[in-house]
Amino acid sequence: MTLLPLANAMDFTADVAPNGYVWWYIDALSDDGESGLTIIAFIGSVFSPYYASARRKGLADPENHVALNVALYGKGGKRWAMTERGRQALSRTHLSWRAGPSGISIDREGLSIEIDEWTVPLPSRLRGHVRVTPLVQTQETFPLDAAGRHVWSPLAPRCRVDVEMDTPSRRWQGEGYLDRNRGERPLEVDFSYWDWSCMSVGDHRAILYDVIRRDGSEQSLGLLVDQAGEVTQIDLPPRVTLAPNSWRVPRRTQSLDSAQILKTFEDTPFYSRSLIQTRILDESVSGMHESLSLDRFQSRVVQSMLSFRMPRRSW
Repeated sequence: MTLLPLANAMDFTADVAPNGYVWWYIDALSDDGESGLTIIAFIGSVFSPYYASARRKGLADPENHVALNVALYGKGGKRWAMTERGRQALSRTHLSWRAGPSGISIDREGLSIEIDEWTVPLPSRLRGHVRVTPLVQTQETFPLDAAGRHVWSPLAPRCRVDVEMDTPSRRWQGEGYLDRNRGERPLEVDFSYWDWSCMSVGDHRAILYDVIRRDGSEQSLGLLVDQAGEVTQIDLPPRVTLAPNSWRVPRRTQSLDSAQILKTFEDTPFYSRSLIQTRILDESVSGMHESLSLDRFQSRVVQSMLSFRMPRRSW
């Protein structure tokens, strides 16, 4: 499979508007179901209290707020790192992105990710290498707001992911997902809430995206991606309410009958990442799910808490 479409879609050199953002998101679950991984590379770190503070003063430079967020889940416990860095730590070409000691590059086989970070709040080294090999690619991009200021691209809904972490020592393989979000304005300006989920349905991948815009309008997307990368929009099953997280952040999804939370990976005052069980297209399936309350994120109390999870360094 040629990676040219993916390389062009990733485009690490694309312009990012002042106060805007772009992020590249990867998640994976191990074949045995025991381990998980999420990696997010940011230019214009959308959940950064430092970027939010800079935006309140006027137009802020997204390149001065970059980060690689890494979360590892498994029997050895959870490890989480997200250190924000400034413009001097960022380097990028069409096929590579680097923020300080960590980076992503694209080669003929896929993505190569070097991780060299420190966890928070208890500092420990997080160092290793992750390979992401796309099995299915798409060239679709979907606007999330009426003006098209925020767009989402499900670049590679199905990937193979090889995790080789040195610190902590973890080795596993599994199925993964890769997408990109890009926007010209802060998320909280145009959205109050969204949820997203992705799961395998037979040999297809189903992706559900549901947003509530700041003006009260809503948009729901249901996509089915086949092995050739063809994307079909599907009729969404009814919306169902999931149990909120421990901070009372609401969680919801779509399902033909009841749905449930199998495991919560991230549990914060404004955001939750979970493994859910739902029923779509007459199949009971499980997959990754995210809920995001941007009303909560706007709270100065919540943003003051974030600095303990997202330290800022000059290197």
